[in-house]
Amino acid sequence: MNISDIFNYKYVLASKSPRRVKLLKQIGLDFISVDSNYDEIQGNKYKPINLIEHNSSAKAGIVSKKYPGNIIIAADTIVTINRNILNKPENKEQAAKFLRFLSGKKHIVYTGITVINTINKKSLFDFTKTDVYFRKLNPEEISYYIKNHSPLDKAGAYGIQDDFGCLFIDKINGDYYNVVGLPLVKLYEMLLKVIKSK
Repeated sequence: MNISDIFNYKYVLASKSPRRVKLLKQIGLDFISVDSNYDEIQGNKYKPINLIEHNSSAKAGIVSKKYPGNIIIAADTIVTINRNILNKPENKEQAAKFLRFLSGKKHIVYTGITVINTINKKSLFDFTKTDVYFRKLNPEEISYYIKNHSPLDKAGAYGIQDDFGCLFIDKINGDYYNVVGLPLVKLYEMLLKVIKSK
């Protein structure tokens, strides 16, 4: 199999996330972006890997039924700290609470990916995790971010790319693109596996 084989397929990204769309464009795949309209399961009663597997698999499964002849890509990203799972905040007050909780501490970002090849019926799930270390944030920084940026559409209430949230981070250990929301190396490895004929 040639590496270029992955570019001979059509893909469907089961997400309308502008960050995931931008990352997928970066590697040159021929794809469309659609909303799975799946209501993600949240909560601390699930283990992180079980949660992201369930959510990404459910999104991919829904979309695969509507787009036969394509390879479906779905992902789910969460932030965990001290055994607490932080999904997307429900409101600005919760976003501020999340950022105060993360301030000065290490947390872990998990992204689970499910890929379904609707042509040969192969499907895969895998995940990537990255350690992220926050600076100590002051109340003014948190208030500014909540007021001027978009914490509500991001797990953990912050983004590492494209806005002021990048200044919250002291360092990361692991895949940067995982923190953005789509670990590209992991995805590439999965795509190579699902398009193999054997």
